[in-house]
Amino acid sequence: MTAECVFLFDVDNTLLDNDRVQSDLSDHLATRHGAQTRDRYWAIFETLREELGYADYLGALERYRLEDMHDPKILRIAPWLVGYPFAERLYPGALEAVDHVRRWGEAAILSDGDAVFQPVKIHRSGLAQAFSDRVLIYIHKELELEAVEREHPARRYVLIDDKLRILCEVKKIWGERVTTVFVRQGHYAHDKAILAQYPAADLEIAGIGDLAGLDFSA
Repeated sequence: MTAECVFLFDVDNTLLDNDRVQSDLSDHLATRHGAQTRDRYWAIFETLREELGYADYLGALERYRLEDMHDPKILRIAPWLVGYPFAERLYPGALEAVDHVRRWGEAAILSDGDAVFQPVKIHRSGLAQAFSDRVLIYIHKELELEAVEREHPARRYVLIDDKLRILCEVKKIWGERVTTVFVRQGHYAHDKAILAQYPAADLEIAGIGDLAGLDFSA
């Protein structure tokens, strides 16, 4: 059945403060395991992200383990990551914003990420339940729009994201079928060099809670 409209929400730095999660992880690594461990983990993390095209926290940990199979502290990082209180990192008004848009259509998550940690994050934060398990996770979601249409067929879409590049790429493909909403949260949304490369989104809000003030009836 084709819906009139589907609202597609990004997760990291759109609904959930992922910059804060990364900061907490850095503090944990430095405090419990030392600055050298912290710096090496993030170096591996960035190398792996360049290779894969998405953030893989547990994959970086696995690669770190291969460097030193006899260092027990590496194995202690995984429980901290998986047990992190993601629900406490939802932005103020995030869940209210999701409820707000349902008066005009369906709501679903459209995220990038790995096949293990990203679903754990979405589940433990309460977002999977909030979206009734309407969760899509790809490597490059802007290249998977045909799959999105198969999963959530609609006459029109609204994409809410903190990355102007993603919004621009989706707009090129879906054209007037999509309304793009730029949420200026997180480091990508405030990087002047990145912002200068792309045209403005259809709508811009300072925080996800401001979505509740928008009228999508038109």
